Amino acid sequence: MSIVNISQSILEFPIIIWLTVLVIFIWSLTIFIKKPSQKVFLIDFACYKPLALQTCTKEKTLQIVKAMGNYSEETLDKMRMAMNKVGLGDSTYLPETLLTNSPNLCLETSLKESQNVMFGALDILFEKTKIDPKCIGILIVNCSVFNPVPSLSCMIVNHYKMNENVLSYNLGGMGCTAGLLAVRLANQLLQVHESTYALILSTENTSHCCYLGNDESKLIPNCTFRVGGAAILLSNRPSDRNSCKYELLHDVHTHGASSDRSYKSIFLEEDDDGLVGVSITKDLLIAATNAIETNLTSLGPLILPLSEKLSFLKNFVMRRIFGVENIKKYVPNFTKIDHFFPHVGGLPVLNQLQKKLGFSDLAMEASKISLRRFGNTSSSSIWYILAYSEAKGRIKKGDKIWQMAFGSGFKYSSVIWRVIRNVDRNDMKNPWNEESDALIDLNLDSNAPVHDYFESP
Repeated sequence: MSIVNISQSILEFPIIIWLTVLVIFIWSLTIFIKKPSQKVFLIDFACYKPLALQTCTKEKTLQIVKAMGNYSEETLDKMRMAMNKVGLGDSTYLPETLLTNSPNLCLETSLKESQNVMFGALDILFEKTKIDPKCIGILIVNCSVFNPVPSLSCMIVNHYKMNENVLSYNLGGMGCTAGLLAVRLANQLLQVHESTYALILSTENTSHCCYLGNDESKLIPNCTFRVGGAAILLSNRPSDRNSCKYELLHDVHTHGASSDRSYKSIFLEEDDDGLVGVSITKDLLIAATNAIETNLTSLGPLILPLSEKLSFLKNFVMRRIFGVENIKKYVPNFTKIDHFFPHVGGLPVLNQLQKKLGFSDLAMEASKISLRRFGNTSSSSIWYILAYSEAKGRIKKGDKIWQMAFGSGFKYSSVIWRVIRNVDRNDMKNPWNEESDALIDLNLDSNAPVHDYFESP
C-alpha cells in the first residue's frame, strides 16, 4: 500500500475514534505527569495570654478543688504529687469561674472561657497580619472535650462576620495532637483551593473537662491542663512567601487506635458515681512509645542525612537478615535538626524523649519552660514553645523546625517547617514578651522520675 493510500485511510477514520485517542492520551499524561504540590506558608501565629488575675499557684489550685467538696485528703495529696512530678510551675492560668468564691461549672462558663481564648488569640493575629477576616477561605477549629451547638467554628464565623463561602471545619475528641492534625488538613485543602488563606484555631476547654471525683486515673488532667489557645494563619499564595515566617515541608502522622491498649489509654468516661472525667491509664507511656517509634520510622527518611540512613540500613540488615543477636537496635541521630519542639505532655515524657533521641538540655529548654510557665495547654502548647524560641531570638533564616505532638487515639504527629526569614524577637504580641529572660534560670530537672502510676515503657 502506498503512502498516499495510507494517508487517505487515516483521514477516513471517524472523528469519534480520533477524539477517543486524544482523550486516552490526555488521561495518560495526567497519570504520568504529577502536578507539583502547592507550597504552603505560615504567615504568622498568635498565642493567647490570660489575664493576670487568672494566675494560680499549685497550692491555690488545691485549695480551690478542696472547696468544691468532693476530694478526700488522700486525693489532694496525690494531686499535689502529680503537679510536682509533671513539671508545673506557680504561674499557670485557670478559668475565671474557678477563681470566684462560688465556682459554677456549666455551659455558660465553658462558653465564656472558649470565647475569651479564641477571640483573644484571633484579635492578636488579625492585628499582626493586617488580614481582613472576610479574606479567610478555610477555617479549622480544634477543641477535644467541648463541642457546643452551634460549633466553635460557627461562633468564629459569626463573631468576625466571615464570608458565606468560607470552608469551616470543627475537630473534636482528637486530643493534644489535634493542632498538628489541623495543619495536615489545612495543607491538603490548600492543595485543592488556590490562592487561599487557611486559619487554624487550636484550644481546649479547662472548665468543661474539670473532674470532681476521686478516681485516680481521672485526676491527672486536673493537675496538668491549663487555659490557653493559639491562632495560626496559613497561605498558598506565592505573593505571601516574602512576608511569611515559615514554609511547610513535611507532615507525618501515626494513628494507633487499631490497638485496644492504645485506644483506651486516654478515655472520656463516667466514674462509679456518674461523674465525667478523662481517664489516663497506666498504658499511656507504652502507647506513646509505640506511636513515636512508628512515626519516626516514616519521618526519618524525610529529614535524616544520607549517612544516618545508611547506618540505620546497615544495622537493620545485620540484625534482621543475618540474625546477629549482640547488636543493639540503631537509633538514628535526629539531633541534627535545628529546633525540636515536642508537646508538653509532662516532664517525665519530655525526659524520656530527650534520653531516647539524645537531645541536649538547650534543645529541650523551650518545651520544659513552656510546661512550667503555661502548663499543658493541649494542642496549642507547641505554639507557646515556638513563641518562646522566637522571643529568645533563636529562630534564624534557613533553620528547620520539628514540631511534635501526641494525644488520645493514640495519635502522634510530626510537622517540619523551614524558616523563611529571621524572626524579630521584639514582637510586642508575643506571650513571652518581657519574661523569657527571667524564666531561663528555672531548674529544669532532666532526671525527674516517671510518675509511679504509669507502667514504664
